Amino acid sequence: MAMKLLILLLLTSPWISAQVPRNCTQAVVGIASDWNSSHVTLSVYEKRGRHWKPAGTSWKGRLGRNGLAWGQGVHPLQANATPRKVEGDKRTPAGIFKIGGAYGYAPEIKRNPHLPYRHVTPRDLWVEDPTSPHYNRHLTLNHNPKAGWEKKAQMRQDDHAHSLKLYIAHNDAVLGGRPVPGLGSAIFFHIWRGGGSKATVGCTTMHETQLKQLIARIDPARNPVYIVLPTAEYQQHRRDWKLP
Repeated sequence: MAMKLLILLLLTSPWISAQVPRNCTQAVVGIASDWNSSHVTLSVYEKRGRHWKPAGTSWKGRLGRNGLAWGQGVHPLQANATPRKVEGDKRTPAGIFKIGGAYGYAPEIKRNPHLPYRHVTPRDLWVEDPTSPHYNRHLTLNHNPKAGWEKKAQMRQDDHAHSLKLYIAHNDAVLGGRPVPGLGSAIFFHIWRGGGSKATVGCTTMHETQLKQLIARIDPARNPVYIVLPTAEYQQHRRDWKLP
């Protein structure tokens, strides 16, 4: 009886069931040295048959100033998992996340024709206020921003670091999820600051050239995901989660 109960617990454990979706054949992998590191090594893997293969060489990026914290993605999460991502903690969400569309100041960019791209204008907003019904959502106004909250949420701020970005579906509303107020918003890949000398408030950043190459490679038909974890957790979950 005890053995049967143990097997049942293992089979129903949210950590055991967590894995890269079966229809995913493209993954961006980010590995940090530990939970508190703001530095990350990034790589792209593509699945051929049953095996993941590296697509090109790895490169350096930056994470949140305070490191990583478990986010809300396609990985089930235990109630006692710590640290947990919350709004304003300056940590990058850790786990497995779908990758969405690109946003930028340029009228057009080099990309897979099936990857959605939004040319950002002053009327494009991304709401980070947990009390708003539009929390962690992209909005397009039918007027120029007037209210204080509208101006604060503008995606176009004459900020080169945000002139090109790729959506990471943490606590998602864009790709069909339902965001939980206060668990973090507006998470993207975007251009790093100070030549990589500066950490972020939660996004994953990199050199502009590498971001452009990444966006050009992302293929929505491969159902791409972003896997970002500290080294120890990546190794711990690699087999059960079927990580590259």
